[in-house]
Amino acid sequence: MPGDRPGTDAARCGFEVPGRADAVADARRLAREQLDRWGVEGEVGDSAALVLTELVTNALLHTGSRRIGCELHCSADSLRLAVTDQGAEPGSLRVQRSGADEQGRGLLLVTAVSSSWGAYDARPGPGLVVWAELRREVPAAGGAAASGTSGAGAVGGRPVVERAAG
Repeated sequence: MPGDRPGTDAARCGFEVPGRADAVADARRLAREQLDRWGVEGEVGDSAALVLTELVTNALLHTGSRRIGCELHCSADSLRLAVTDQGAEPGSLRVQRSGADEQGRGLLLVTAVSSSWGAYDARPGPGLVVWAELRREVPAAGGAAASGTSGAGAVGGRPVVERAAG
């Protein structure tokens, strides 16, 4: 697990999926495989797969992205997921479903299972990076488990729009 060896505070993995419907399942599968390699299982692994699924789905539904980038950052006390889209072309029309469809609940789910989440402009160029952080159970002194905390501020020198779950 990342953070178990001296000098290894975190691990990172990144991949891209094409901007088409089957990308959601591909992203979920690739993320699950990496989480398994890191030993992230159980509720945290399930929540991470759900969050990544929702973020990739949003990128597909709301942008004209041909490629969607996914990043996973794992430390001893947290797991951070980020999805980068390419934005929508000016004047492009995105298909919106009717209100009767099961839609619009994705970010509610992200809020419910994440310790925090937010978004910032992907620079250079158009697009958005949407990220979410999940706490991992870490052994405290005496063997009891305690939750880690998440940080906020700036990512890559860009301000972060954050929504803390609570």
